[in-house]
Amino acid sequence: MKKYLMLLVVALFFTAANAFDKGEWTGFISDDKCGAKGNNKGHAACAKDCVKKGAKIIFVSGDKVYAIKDTKKAENFVGEEVTITGSITNGVLKITKLVKK
Repeated sequence: MKKYLMLLVVALFFTAANAFDKGEWTGFISDDKCGAKGNNKGHAACAKDCVKKGAKIIFVSGDKVYAIKDTKKAENFVGEEVTITGSITNGVLKITKLVKK
Protein backbone atom coordinates (compact mmCIF):
# COMPACT_ATOMS: atom_id res chain seq x y z
CA MET A 1 0.00 0.00 0.00
CA LYS A 2 2.83 2.43 0.85
CA LYS A 3 4.42 1.72 -2.52
CA TYR A 4 1.26 2.78 -4.39
CA LEU A 5 0.85 5.86 -2.22
CA MET A 6 4.45 6.88 -2.93
CA LEU A 7 3.94 6.37 -6.69
CA LEU A 8 0.80 8.50 -6.55
CA VAL A 9 2.64 11.31 -4.74
CA VAL A 10 5.50 11.24 -7.27
CA ALA A 11 3.06 11.22 -10.22
CA LEU A 12 1.11 14.17 -8.78
CA PHE A 13 4.31 16.12 -8.21
CA PHE A 14 5.45 15.72 -11.84
CA THR A 15 1.98 16.47 -13.17
CA ALA A 16 1.76 19.67 -11.14
CA ALA A 17 5.26 20.73 -12.20
CA ASN A 18 4.41 20.32 -15.89
CA ALA A 19 0.96 21.86 -15.67
CA PHE A 20 1.98 25.19 -14.16
CA ASP A 21 5.28 26.97 -14.64
CA LYS A 22 5.95 30.57 -13.57
CA GLY A 23 8.95 32.45 -14.81
CA GLU A 24 10.59 34.71 -17.33
CA TRP A 25 11.37 33.77 -20.93
CA THR A 26 13.09 35.53 -23.82
CA GLY A 27 12.10 34.84 -27.40
CA PHE A 28 10.09 36.18 -30.33
CA ILE A 29 6.44 37.03 -30.82
CA SER A 30 5.62 35.23 -34.05
CA ASP A 31 2.84 33.44 -35.94
CA ASP A 32 1.50 29.90 -35.71
CA LYS A 33 1.92 29.30 -39.45
CA CYS A 34 5.71 29.39 -39.24
CA GLY A 35 6.03 28.18 -35.64
CA ALA A 36 9.59 27.69 -34.41
CA LYS A 37 11.02 29.16 -37.65
CA GLY A 38 9.94 32.52 -36.23
CA ASN A 39 12.70 32.46 -33.65
CA ASN A 40 14.85 35.17 -35.27
CA LYS A 41 14.86 38.85 -36.22
CA GLY A 42 14.85 38.03 -39.94
CA HIS A 43 11.36 36.58 -39.64
CA ALA A 44 9.65 39.83 -38.54
CA ALA A 45 8.15 40.84 -41.89
CA CYS A 46 6.86 37.32 -42.55
CA ALA A 47 5.32 37.08 -39.06
CA LYS A 48 3.54 40.43 -39.46
CA ASP A 49 2.23 39.42 -42.88
CA CYS A 50 1.01 36.02 -41.64
CA VAL A 51 -0.79 37.61 -38.67
CA LYS A 52 -2.47 40.12 -41.01
CA LYS A 53 -3.66 37.16 -43.08
CA GLY A 54 -5.20 35.45 -40.04
CA ALA A 55 -2.41 33.43 -38.42
CA LYS A 56 -2.50 33.29 -34.62
CA ILE A 57 0.06 35.17 -32.53
CA ILE A 58 2.40 32.86 -30.61
CA PHE A 59 5.57 33.05 -28.52
CA VAL A 60 8.71 31.19 -29.62
CA SER A 61 11.58 30.60 -27.22
CA GLY A 62 14.36 28.40 -28.56
CA ASP A 63 12.65 25.47 -30.23
CA LYS A 64 9.53 25.71 -28.05
CA VAL A 65 6.31 27.29 -29.28
CA TYR A 66 3.62 28.56 -26.91
CA ALA A 67 0.08 29.71 -27.54
CA ILE A 68 -0.72 33.03 -25.87
CA LYS A 69 -3.81 33.31 -23.70
CA ASP A 70 -4.48 37.01 -24.35
CA THR A 71 -2.93 37.89 -27.72
CA LYS A 72 -3.98 41.56 -27.36
CA LYS A 73 -1.00 42.02 -25.02
CA ALA A 74 1.39 40.83 -27.74
CA GLU A 75 -0.13 42.14 -30.98
CA ASN A 76 2.07 45.29 -31.07
CA PHE A 77 5.21 43.16 -30.72
CA VAL A 78 4.81 40.71 -33.64
CA GLY A 79 8.27 40.01 -35.07
CA GLU A 80 10.04 41.49 -32.05
CA GLU A 81 12.36 39.85 -29.56
CA VAL A 82 10.82 40.20 -26.10
CA THR A 83 11.18 39.10 -22.52
CA ILE A 84 7.95 37.82 -21.00
CA THR A 85 7.12 37.32 -17.35
CA GLY A 86 4.14 35.10 -16.69
CA SER A 87 3.02 31.52 -16.36
CA ILE A 88 2.61 28.56 -18.67
CA THR A 89 -0.22 26.10 -18.12
CA ASN A 90 -0.61 23.18 -20.51
CA GLY A 91 1.43 24.94 -23.21
CA VAL A 92 -0.52 28.22 -22.99
CA LEU A 93 1.37 31.34 -21.91
CA LYS A 94 -0.37 33.88 -19.69
CA ILE A 95 1.52 37.17 -19.94
CA THR A 96 1.97 39.25 -16.81
CA LYS A 97 4.66 41.55 -18.23
CA LEU A 98 6.09 41.91 -21.75
CA VAL A 99 9.18 44.00 -22.53
CA LYS A 100 10.81 44.51 -25.93
CA LYS A 101 14.43 43.40 -25.81
